[in-house]
Amino acid sequence: MNATNYPVITIDLVLDRRNTRDVLTAVLHSILFHRLFGTVKPTTFEILDVTMPGLDDAEIKQLVDSRVDAFWKAMEGGAQKRGQISVTFSEKRPRKTWFLIGEEEVPWEQWYLTINAEIRQPVTERDRHAFDSELASALTKSLQTMLTYTSSERGRSVVPLITNALSISPFPYKIVVKVGGTEVGG
Repeated sequence: MNATNYPVITIDLVLDRRNTRDVLTAVLHSILFHRLFGTVKPTTFEILDVTMPGLDDAEIKQLVDSRVDAFWKAMEGGAQKRGQISVTFSEKRPRKTWFLIGEEEVPWEQWYLTINAEIRQPVTERDRHAFDSELASALTKSLQTMLTYTSSERGRSVVPLITNALSISPFPYKIVVKVGGTEVGG
């Protein structure tokens, strides 16, 4: 737990130009696959011989693609080569103040992808193989982190009571992209 009273799960990735879009798309889809509790149509992403689960949903695909594109454009256009993508899951709770009755979104879990993007390309075939091998290992580790956390008692206990199962997600969620500490494409 952090100071905000909800778990933050961090996944660190080192990416190169060739794999950035595919890897980020697959990892975001995998996080959403494990945390959207509505009826979903599954799909898979094959990245460097690592199979990652995803969602076959037009809205999710559009959202993920727009955030990955925002990250890519910010990395391409600036000197900053580090970025962060966060996925926050919230629940709606009644909020009463002196003059207003309404709802507020209260986060219950957050996932951070910390990305160090190396825009350079590996020079030799040996460098490429070594980099791809390290990335495949990082993807396997990230998937293992997702599976271990979401199936653990702690990961299950933070999920609020599901009161609306009509949509793909009974909870509000958002994906925020930051490059160099500045939010982009939001």
